[in-house]
Amino acid sequence: MAAILYEVRDHIAFITINRPEVMNALNRDAWEGLAHAWERVRDDPEVLSAIVTGAGNKAFSAGADLKEMARLDAETGQGEATSRIWSDALVGMEVWKPFIAAVNGYCLAGGMELSLLCDFRIAAEHATFAVTEVTIGGIPGTGGTQRLTRLIPFTHALELLMVGDRIDAQEAYRLGLVSKVVPQTDLMSTAEALARRLNRNAPLSVRAVKEAAYKGSQMTLEQGLRLEAMLLGQLQHTQDNREGPRAFVEKRPPVFKGR
Repeated sequence: MAAILYEVRDHIAFITINRPEVMNALNRDAWEGLAHAWERVRDDPEVLSAIVTGAGNKAFSAGADLKEMARLDAETGQGEATSRIWSDALVGMEVWKPFIAAVNGYCLAGGMELSLLCDFRIAAEHATFAVTEVTIGGIPGTGGTQRLTRLIPFTHALELLMVGDRIDAQEAYRLGLVSKVVPQTDLMSTAEALARRLNRNAPLSVRAVKEAAYKGSQMTLEQGLRLEAMLLGQLQHTQDNREGPRAFVEKRPPVFKGR
């Protein structure tokens, strides 16, 4: 059984962690599958956005598969290193298409960090969030210490990272970790509605905004403004940049081609 399922419908890539029997824990095959899924989204011109979720309704992902890590450590002494190769590949990848995490239950440790790799997080009402690595002698190693402190107020991020306690979906919404909390039965339809709304916009514009926002957050204001101007200049030479105003004048919906 594949650890990661990948399907494209209506220009949306659906990426599902498919290990419900272990709360969608991330083993080596899962990290490898996720890295390949991110590459497919990046490289497929038919894909405009992606939704990431977990199989079943109990867990998005409970984090690293500690049983596999312990077994591989006992056999080869390389339990963590084997998963690190693929998680590092995923974390280091630049994909400017939008990703939505549909969080359907436990979202813990490496699973929480995976959700932070996405641009939007929508939570089912029963979802639970935590970065628990300090409780087992580690620290987040898939970007958690860097992304969480940039996403929510710093003091709250530090508390989550250093204490390791769990928070529910409503608290995650209050902190700004998730943008919506919905009933489990509405989770995927809500995520799909957001993806379709994103997909109606000019694809190159959506990607340029994401790139400007993420890269700009690591720059001075002056550097960020220069990046924004550069990306705008690139867009002004595209077909979609001409199509938008033309459609407005002609009082019709624009037909964007991503060119």
